[in-house]
Amino acid sequence: MGNIIDRFRLDGKVALVTGGSGYYGKQMVIALAEAGATVCCASRSLENCKKFTDELNEKGLTKVYADCYDQSDEESIKALLARMIERDGRVDILVNNSVLRPMHEYDDPLENFAKSMEVNATGLFAITRAFGDHMEKMGGGSIINIGSYMGICGSNPYLYEDDPSMDAVGSPDYFFHKGGMVNLTRLCAARYGHANVRVNCLNLGGLFNHQPEGFLERYAKMNYLGRMANETDIQGAIIFFASEASSYITGMSLNIDGGYTAR
Repeated sequence: MGNIIDRFRLDGKVALVTGGSGYYGKQMVIALAEAGATVCCASRSLENCKKFTDELNEKGLTKVYADCYDQSDEESIKALLARMIERDGRVDILVNNSVLRPMHEYDDPLENFAKSMEVNATGLFAITRAFGDHMEKMGGGSIINIGSYMGICGSNPYLYEDDPSMDAVGSPDYFFHKGGMVNLTRLCAARYGHANVRVNCLNLGGLFNHQPEGFLERYAKMNYLGRMANETDIQGAIIFFASEASSYITGMSLNIDGGYTAR
């Protein structure tokens, strides 16, 4: 089996991070590349992904490249997979990080809820099935779904007191699809386990992004570590689930939230 540290390496692996140029996605792309993987950073905006990957290439992470796709379009998903196979020969790791958030308040128009589901529910399944079927044929792989503490616990209006820019209840579409992601993870783990394709979920807490001071203070009181996640806090778990270090773990949801959901 070799040295335990070697089992965290991803040399020779090919990874896709959807939404890779976003605030969460950037640290995932960096982590996978630093661990040795060839990484495709893809989203709806090729421009944003290209700008980010060019910056990484200049810093020496030369196996990172950009692409674009539309997660609400199955043919676009399949085309992305085909391009990756043509370029790299295979895909070993899928990080499902893309998200669409058109709904901001409980009383938003219902069409916003439906639009959200095109990417966050139907699209999530479409890309998982397409890349999961490919990994099944290859005889192995890892799919990492990026969930949220909002998918496993209820709304907390306390966090948004005195902040008129935030709906105190939260976006119902986000709670709905992040909750569904947890059980879809289990279903896909059962579907692909026979082929050594592992499917796991990371339920993330809030990531610091210069939120209002009042919100930061209230959030800090709600978790044991007393802070929001930073620009590296997700990286260790991404590498663990992407690598052979977690070879006997599938169907699991891991909370990365500073203890928020442990209260």
